[in-house]
Amino acid sequence: MSIDLKQLKYFLAVAEEKSFSRAAERLHISQPPLSQQIMKLESELGVRLFARTTRSFELTVAGKALMAEASDLLGRMRMTIDTIRQIDRGEVGRLRVGIVGSAMWGPIPSLLERFQSEFPKVTWTIHELGPDEQFEALRSKQIDVGFWREPRLEEDELKAAHLHQELCFRESVCVAVHKHHALARREAIDLVDIANEPMLTLHLSQSAEPRYLVQCCINAGFQPTIFQEAAEPQTLLAMVGAGLGVALMPETTSRIGWPGVVFVPIRANAPSANLYIAYTSQDDAPVVRAFLKILKPDGGTP
Repeated sequence: MSIDLKQLKYFLAVAEEKSFSRAAERLHISQPPLSQQIMKLESELGVRLFARTTRSFELTVAGKALMAEASDLLGRMRMTIDTIRQIDRGEVGRLRVGIVGSAMWGPIPSLLERFQSEFPKVTWTIHELGPDEQFEALRSKQIDVGFWREPRLEEDELKAAHLHQELCFRESVCVAVHKHHALARREAIDLVDIANEPMLTLHLSQSAEPRYLVQCCINAGFQPTIFQEAAEPQTLLAMVGAGLGVALMPETTSRIGWPGVVFVPIRANAPSANLYIAYTSQDDAPVVRAFLKILKPDGGTP
């Protein structure tokens, strides 16, 4: 038995119009090929679908049963095709986003809001992970995209892991100091101005970012004195607010207005806090394509 969807579509048109000529007009075909397809369908099924007389044109019992089934089948097929097309456009699916905590103080929330507005049927989740954890999560396909700050990964490492890495948002580092600290009254400072200050930093052993900032201090001519390490940026700011030391933070951190903390720009050669996005180069995931289109609508660097 060989029955295709076109035959069912033709049959349904004839059944609904109760006329071969009207059905042919609706289908934009001539009547002879339509009649041939109906006859072929009846032959394949081994039943009569229409009772034809000179005065009437009615569905048989078998025809009525097929009409109900065909209508349901074609309706479900249209829904399936529509869903497949939505999936291909990235309008349906899930997106798992890895981020470093400080990224949520920058442009990421507005980016996600825009993505949700344009792709409301996509379910997305946030996974707060360090750069190394994100790298492994991308490799094992536990997240779809990742956001991390400087330093960027080496190209050889990315290529081996089948990952793309692109500059997402440019940003510099500033210095978080207690509001009564002498540096808090300055409009801007040089990095070397914190050479004698106790430094508060994220755990050096858990992320390349704080190690990169320490190296920036060394490049500026001094070895920073690490007083305390913490797992979260909020903890660093709480310690700065308590007057326990200073911290190097992304400039967007100043948006949160932490009590007792002043954020002072670095005058020249400020360390970078650029934000990068990474995603796998092996899968052409429609949802990731849609997300990247929101991130860079013109196809270039944001």
